[in-house]
Amino acid sequence: MRAFLFLLGSLFMASICLGQAEQCPCCTEQHAAFDFWVGTWEVTLPNGNTAGFNTIEKQQDGCILRENWTGANGQFTGTSLNFYNRNTTQWEQLWIDNSGNPLKLKGNRVDNQMILSSDPFTQADGELYINRITWTLNEDGTVRQLWEVINDGTAVNVLFDGLYTKKM
Repeated sequence: MRAFLFLLGSLFMASICLGQAEQCPCCTEQHAAFDFWVGTWEVTLPNGNTAGFNTIEKQQDGCILRENWTGANGQFTGTSLNFYNRNTTQWEQLWIDNSGNPLKLKGNRVDNQMILSSDPFTQADGELYINRITWTLNEDGTVRQLWEVINDGTAVNVLFDGLYTKKM
């Protein structure tokens, strides 16, 4: 009888846990790995000039981070959808801006950094490159976004270096 009650209790607890997972399939540690980027931000360049403004929101019951970027002059805008792909166990980003340029990235969080990279592509010089963007959560709550072009493991160009400061 005790074994039966134990089994019955275990099945009940399993059904509760399964029900919670079904109610919130994106409420996992992996899905929260990029939450440090959520917020409304002013983004500055290393020289202190404002690069633009960015709002990152959790949507679709926490399954997506949606980014909405507006450059400082208001003319350049872009949006990205960021999500944890359970099938590949990686974060993925799809960026598209108002000039029609897409960028697809994938990767994961390592310590206080989210590191996403593109698939390799060939430049005019015949060499293979990747885009690598690293978001670093700083101790003061700011976030640094560094976009580098990488060739053979070495950064050969920095396309963007911005410091995110939350707007109050």
